[in-house]
Amino acid sequence: MHVDHLTFVAGPEGLKVEAARLGAKLGVSLKDGGFHPRFGTRNHILPLAGPRYIEVVEVLDHPAADKAVYGQAVRARSEMGGGWMGWSVAVDDLAPYEERLHRESVPGSRQFPDGRRLQWHQIGIKGLIADPQLPYFIHWESPTDLRPTSLEGVVRLDSVELSGSRERVEDWLGESIPDQVEGINFDFTSPNGHPGINAVVLDTPDKGLIRI
Repeated sequence: MHVDHLTFVAGPEGLKVEAARLGAKLGVSLKDGGFHPRFGTRNHILPLAGPRYIEVVEVLDHPAADKAVYGQAVRARSEMGGGWMGWSVAVDDLAPYEERLHRESVPGSRQFPDGRRLQWHQIGIKGLIADPQLPYFIHWESPTDLRPTSLEGVVRLDSVELSGSRERVEDWLGESIPDQVEGINFDFTSPNGHPGINAVVLDTPDKGLIRI
């Protein structure tokens, strides 16, 4: 299992404010990632060591956001005040997940500010909406040098604290989750209200461990 990225939804103050606030906590700057024309969203990117990354995303006032499941998920989290929405696992082949989940993956793309386009397929957002502890799956179509994971960061993902059931997530993944995956600690607690990501701990070069 390769943890590809985590998604944090901007609150009512918007993407730029949220990205600046997160960057200040961690002592780094986030990059303008561009917009997702199929989903009606846009993001800022924080590359992490790994390689993996965090995206801070906001929904746009755009028809695509009303039609796309991903746009709907971001809007719903935004209306709750923002915060951690979910996590993504990168896979080499989505066909087994399409068969197991009985649905087809959907294409995604992100338009860079300089005009380049990043492309991928993903599946599992409906599962995340129903049960936010569950990751969704992504398969990158574009060359490695275009992917956010090609940008090696100085901040390391130390821990993911999830409210939910390890067994439920393992069943969804089709594989077991040890206490540590790729150097990342996965801590499950019994749901206290809504399942999902409670917090993420990041190891920074200047500030040490920061829990968000």
